[in-house]
Amino acid sequence: METTILKSTITCPECGYKKAEEMPTESCQFFYECENCKTVLKPNEEDCCVYCSFGTVACPPIQENKSCC
Repeated sequence: METTILKSTITCPECGYKKAEEMPTESCQFFYECENCKTVLKPNEEDCCVYCSFGTVACPPIQENKSCC
């Protein structure tokens, strides 16, 4: 059994700022405010959360092949 990765680095598509964050395991994160430019990120249409859209690692439910939120 593979270990679920809980850290992901989010990259802001507006300014390119990157920040490592710990992903929630019990819920999806639909909004994320960039610390640098204050843009509020929302998931892309085909994704369930901001980590799946802008992170280096997909959210825990997707990693575990479960439905996300």
